[in-house]
Amino acid sequence: MRLSLLVACLGLFFVVPTVSVQAGDVALSSHISAVTVFPSGAEVSRMGSINVQQGQHTLVINDLPAETIADSIRVTATATGGLEIGSVDARTVFVSSDEAARADVRRKELEDTLNRLRDRQDNLNAAMQAAQTQKDLITNLAQLPTRPAPAGGTGERTDWREVLTVIGTASTEAQRARSEAKQQLRDLKQQIADTRKELSKLAPAKQRRTEVKIFVEATVPLEGDVVVRYQVRNASWTPFYDARLASGGKAIKPKLEFIRRATIQQRTGETWSQVAVTLSTTRPKAGAAAPKLEPMTVNYKPDPIAVAARAPNKELDGFADMVQEKAQRRGGRSRALAKPIRPVKKHMAKVKQAQVVNAPFQALYQVPGRLNIPATGEAKRVLIGQETAEPKLVVRTVPKLDAKAYLYAKFVVPEGSPVLRGRVSLFRDGTFVGTGTMPVLASGEDHDLGFGIDDAVRVRHSIEQEKRGETGLISTSSTDNRSYKISVKNLHERPIDVEVEDQVPASKNDEILVVFTGNLQPTRKDIDDRRGVVGWDMQLAPGEERAFSFGYRVTWPSKRTIQYSR
Repeated sequence: MRLSLLVACLGLFFVVPTVSVQAGDVALSSHISAVTVFPSGAEVSRMGSINVQQGQHTLVINDLPAETIADSIRVTATATGGLEIGSVDARTVFVSSDEAARADVRRKELEDTLNRLRDRQDNLNAAMQAAQTQKDLITNLAQLPTRPAPAGGTGERTDWREVLTVIGTASTEAQRARSEAKQQLRDLKQQIADTRKELSKLAPAKQRRTEVKIFVEATVPLEGDVVVRYQVRNASWTPFYDARLASGGKAIKPKLEFIRRATIQQRTGETWSQVAVTLSTTRPKAGAAAPKLEPMTVNYKPDPIAVAARAPNKELDGFADMVQEKAQRRGGRSRALAKPIRPVKKHMAKVKQAQVVNAPFQALYQVPGRLNIPATGEAKRVLIGQETAEPKLVVRTVPKLDAKAYLYAKFVVPEGSPVLRGRVSLFRDGTFVGTGTMPVLASGEDHDLGFGIDDAVRVRHSIEQEKRGETGLISTSSTDNRSYKISVKNLHERPIDVEVEDQVPASKNDEILVVFTGNLQPTRKDIDDRRGVVGWDMQLAPGEERAFSFGYRVTWPSKRTIQYSR
């Protein structure tokens, strides 16, 4: 009878429907296959396999971390037959974590141990009671010699010596048994207390996760692969660089080796195990559009008399002014809020189109092999690229502040490979000379890096004149004349390019006049938009020394006093 019923049920189960049917939830087991890490955040790709019958199904996956950004979830699939993906829903659920599962196993072990200890405790209590009863009986027997003989006795004489020996032996054994049971019971109570304490620490634990339900319809029985992509926070990668300069020689050109590295960290709540990792310079949450400026007006300050006339309505007017001011700051945002909210799909489609790989400030770095990155925030360091360039070497000096020459290497960022802000370790001819910071650079942009002091270039800076006085007969003016001498000598065996920088004061008032003096005009002025900073570019042959004078004269009305400031 049972066999027939089972066969009938199986027959009903395997009947192939001729129309679409509504099926139940299908648990989708998945694993992380790839991760794209951004400077802030990451996009994770999970893959799972399905085997479904014809009809409608709900694929359920609850492996996503709690911090998953719901609007970023996207689902794609490939199948052996027709498969349509409908809606995708996400919600927060609480599931048992792996630690909780292991705790359940341990909890069961402790409960079994506790039951066994309690059984032993009952047996020891019974043994102690039996030993006490035996001891009481022996005590009663030891009192027999002091009691009168019963009336009508046979007259046989009792050997009390033998009786007392047996009583003493039995009493000793009973006392020993009771002491041993008491000692075991004391140890047992401690074990029970320790077990209860450990058991109390294993309270049932739940972990907050994101559950995704994918509604699909299969036109035929099929197999397929489903990929779920989603973004998470608490993940990042930080670039850092090695710049290795080979300065070359008289007949050897200099070479710059630029090595890109990255540090990857994540605390997303899921371990990335054996995943393909791509590093992206894209910033998905950095904003997609420039801010909007609102109109700014200027008007006369309100007449105090008119303001006083409105005093009786000050509270009402103040409230109205506050509302008007807030409305102006919002710039009409209140009207925008009244508009219908756009569907999420349209918004997300625009975001996905904005992630252009070949844009000037965006690049993808595919890390070779597969990586294991734990969710503990532990740093994972990887090599992402290495480039070689022929730099232009320049010696730069600022003798007013430091009478030393510093070696710089000027290079061009390779095409298609932007540079993000990060720390750079500097090596010159195999020797570590210090660290610096790389700014954000687009491909094809020029940049220079300093590689320490160049002892083969001598720089001297001296004061030739510092003089103050007055000029004019009727309208006197005060003057300040300053003059300096700078000399640079090349001790290299090859020509070098030298950049000398200094400064003249920049006037902030039309009555204060500044005139440049000296025998060599600067080749650059207001360097990097720094007012008054000037520079001289020159090339020195081996052993050549060049000296020049420069200075300035400041003139202003004598009735005023000037000051130099930075």
